[in-house]
Amino acid sequence: MPRAILASFANRLAMPDLRWMPDEGFTPSRLRIELLSGLTVALALVPEAVAFAFVAGVHPLVGLYAAFLVGLITALIGGRPGMISGATGALAVVMVALVAQHGVEYLFATVVLMGILQVFAGIMQWGKFIRLVPHPVMLGFVNGLAIVIFLAQLGQFKVPGSMENTGHGMSGGEWLSGTPLYLMLGLVALTMAIIWVMPRITRVIPAPLAGIGIVAALVIAVGLDVPRVGDLASIQGGLPSLHVPMVPLTWETLEIILPYSVILAAIGLIESLLTLNLVGEITGKRGGASQECIAQGVANTVTGFFGGMGGCAMIGQSMINVKSGGRTRVAGVAAAVFLLVFILFAAPVIELIPLAALVGVMFMVVIGTFAWNSLTILRKVPLMDAFVILLVTVVTVMEDLAVAVVVGVVVSALAYAWNNARRISAHTRESVTDKGAKVYEIRGPLFFGSSDGFAELFDVASDPDTVIVDFAESRVVDQSALQAIEAIAQKYEAAGKQIKLRHLSRDCHKLLKKAGHLMVDSDDDPDYALAVDYSVRTGILGGH
Repeated sequence: MPRAILASFANRLAMPDLRWMPDEGFTPSRLRIELLSGLTVALALVPEAVAFAFVAGVHPLVGLYAAFLVGLITALIGGRPGMISGATGALAVVMVALVAQHGVEYLFATVVLMGILQVFAGIMQWGKFIRLVPHPVMLGFVNGLAIVIFLAQLGQFKVPGSMENTGHGMSGGEWLSGTPLYLMLGLVALTMAIIWVMPRITRVIPAPLAGIGIVAALVIAVGLDVPRVGDLASIQGGLPSLHVPMVPLTWETLEIILPYSVILAAIGLIESLLTLNLVGEITGKRGGASQECIAQGVANTVTGFFGGMGGCAMIGQSMINVKSGGRTRVAGVAAAVFLLVFILFAAPVIELIPLAALVGVMFMVVIGTFAWNSLTILRKVPLMDAFVILLVTVVTVMEDLAVAVVVGVVVSALAYAWNNARRISAHTRESVTDKGAKVYEIRGPLFFGSSDGFAELFDVASDPDTVIVDFAESRVVDQSALQAIEAIAQKYEAAGKQIKLRHLSRDCHKLLKKAGHLMVDSDDDPDYALAVDYSVRTGILGGH
C-alpha cells in the first residue's frame, strides 16, 4: 500500500468538516437539535429497514441490524457529517435473487466481500470518478431505482407464507383477492394520505412514522384481519452478535458471491456518493468521497460478520436529518443508538404493524424518489440526453443499477465523442509572414473520432510548396491524432512539399515531444505555441 495514499487518508481524517465539533461549537441548544434529529431519523428508519428486509427476502431483524451497524460506523468515520446510512431498497432488490437461490448465509458472505471491495475503492481514491456521471444518467438512475422499489412492493400483495431462518419471506404464494385485497389497498392508500397530510399539520413526528402508527392503531382497535409483520416472523432481538458466514471456503463459493459483491459494492458507492454530493450542496461543505468509500466498506464488512444485510447511504433519511438540523456526527450516532433501543425493547409493537402500512411508506418513497421533472424536460433537452435518461431507466429495471449507470456513462461518452468528431474543420488563407504559403487554421479537437475528418481537410495535390497548420483553435488529444498528423506529413513529403505546425497548446506539445517528434524551441515560443516543421530529427517533425 503506497505511503502517499496512507498519508492522504490520514490527512482527510483530520479535515475540519470531518470533526465532531460544529463550527460554532457545541452548545446545549445544538446538542438538543442533534439528538432530536437523530431520534426523528431512527423512528423513520424502523419501518423502512423492515420493509427493505422483506424486499430482500430476509428476516426483518437482518435489515434492522444492518441499519444499526452501517448507520453507526458511517456516522463515526464517514465522509460527510449529516449523512445517514442503512439498509436500502437499491441493494435489497439485488440481494433477493441471491437469497432465493443460495440462502441468507451466502448473503452475509457477499456483504463481507462487498465491504472489502469498497474499502479497496476508497484506498485507490476511485470515489472522485463519480463526477464523470452525467446528469441524464443521474435522472435515469433515480427513476429506475423508484420503479424497481415499486415493483418489489407488489410481492406484498400475496398471501404471506411462513418465514423460516432461510429468510425467503414473501416469495411464492397466491395473490390476494376479494375483500383482503380491497382492505390491503385501502390501508395502503390511507397510509399514503397520512404521510402526505402530516407535514402540513406538524413536523414534530416524522410523516412515515405517523402513517404507520395511525394505520397500525386503526387495525388493532378495529381488529382487522390483515397481514402483519408478526405473521411473517418474530423480530424480537438482542444485541447483534459475531456470526461468521456459514459457507464453504471454496472457489465455487467465490464464483457465487463475487458477481453480487461487485454489483452491490458499485450500487452502494454510487448511491452513497450521490447522497454525499447532495448533502454537501445543502450544507455548503464538501465531503470526502474516498473517505466515504472506506467508511461504507468498513461498515459492510463488519455488518456481514454480525448478521446484517449490508447497506449504503439513504437519500431520504439523510434529507430528514439535514432538514431537521442535524449537522454533526452526533445526529447519526444518536439515530443508530435509538434504533438499537427499538430493536431491544419495541419488538412486540413492531410485530403488530400491518404490511399495508409498510407498503404505503414504500410507495411514498417511490413517489419522492422519482424525478418527475424529467418527464417534462424530455422534450426540451437534446435528443441524446433524453435517450440516455430513458435508457438508464429501462436498464435499471431490467438489469441492475450498476450496469445501468455504466451503460449510461458509456453511451454519453460515445455521444460526446461523436459530437466533437463532427466539430473538426479548417479555415484556409494565405500566410502573411511566409510568402506563397497556405495556412490551415484547424478548429475543433483532434482525437480518434475526428482523425479521419482531419485528413479530409487537406488538398495535397493542389496546395503550394509550403503549408502551415495552425492549431491555435484546436488541440491534439491522443495517439490517433499524432498518427493523423504523421500521415498528412508523409503525404506532403512524398509530394516534395514542406509542412509546418504552429500554435500547439502546452498539452499538445507534451504529447508530440513524448512521441519523439518535436525539436523544442522555447526561446522562439516560450508559451509553447511552437512552430515546427517536418524536416529535422526523425525526418517527419522538427523545430522551426
